[in-house]
Amino acid sequence: MSVNDRRTGGTEGGGAGSVVVLGATGFVGRHICEVFDAAGWTVTGVARSTRSTSTPHHIRPLDVVSAEPERIAELLAECGARVVVNAAGAVWQATEDDMTRANADLVERLVAATAPLQAPPRLIQLGSVHEYGPVPRTGITEDTPTAPVTPYGRSKLAGARALLDAAASGRARGLVLRVSNVSGPGTHRASLLGMVAHHLVTSAPEPLRLAPLLAHRDFVDVRDVADAALAAAGSDISGQVLNIGGGQATSVRSLVARLTELAGATAEIIEAPSAGGRPPEAEWQRMDIGRAKRLLGWSPRRSLDDSLRDLLAHARLAAHREPLSSALQVVPTTMAVSDHR
Repeated sequence: MSVNDRRTGGTEGGGAGSVVVLGATGFVGRHICEVFDAAGWTVTGVARSTRSTSTPHHIRPLDVVSAEPERIAELLAECGARVVVNAAGAVWQATEDDMTRANADLVERLVAATAPLQAPPRLIQLGSVHEYGPVPRTGITEDTPTAPVTPYGRSKLAGARALLDAAASGRARGLVLRVSNVSGPGTHRASLLGMVAHHLVTSAPEPLRLAPLLAHRDFVDVRDVADAALAAAGSDISGQVLNIGGGQATSVRSLVARLTELAGATAEIIEAPSAGGRPPEAEWQRMDIGRAKRLLGWSPRRSLDDSLRDLLAHARLAAHREPLSSALQVVPTTMAVSDHR
């Protein structure tokens, strides 16, 4: 299969079957549905609610985080799922228990749901760079030891291990895409970039206060993540982790400055440590994405500038749709420093 075939599902993938996308109305899930639909797959999205949802593909209402394996299995059988992409999860404004249920327990129940099926679907789990934890200033490979220090990172690692262990024992087929910090159209407003973009396009009267932006992080466009999920669906690789990122460490401060420049805005952004708090350490991330290129024929195609421009364009549209009183609300002080899902 050629690299281009792999990127579109290939002779094995494009238009050859049905995909079920969990978390289909979320930031990443929406883009994954669009990419599979454009490649000719029969797409069924799954989300807790279908209210105010307008998509060209079918959305099934189901809270997969609380659903029993039997109910999940029933839905997958009804859809004739050949591939399941798990883009569901919890990160923003979620408790540690919420993250455990949505990021770890869900994957275990997904494995339990698919194992008894006559033709078990291939499982694509979207993981996170935060599963690695702090790393030295070298490229993060798939062999880098995992030592997450946040509840989010620990819960995502538990979910990844659930699928990898199942694949090793023959109870599942699939792989983990360990994704870096995600940007692009629709970036969640609770994330650093989403918050800054909203502040810039609404001309909020009050300054936006952030923790000192000392980190260097790896960023990848959400549409490149969707392309990676499509490539993974069309491959026969199982039981592996593949890094999906931009492949470079970018200064978060320079990224915020560039976002401000692209917006042509004069909004004030202030870096200030919290009162009495320790200054944050200068974290550093750069993902080695060579394995994904070798095995899937995947590499990111969007530049960071393109990603930021499209983020701003989407934020402007969203701000115009909001009631005036909501659009002019002051963005709350935050210490957000990352943009994982």
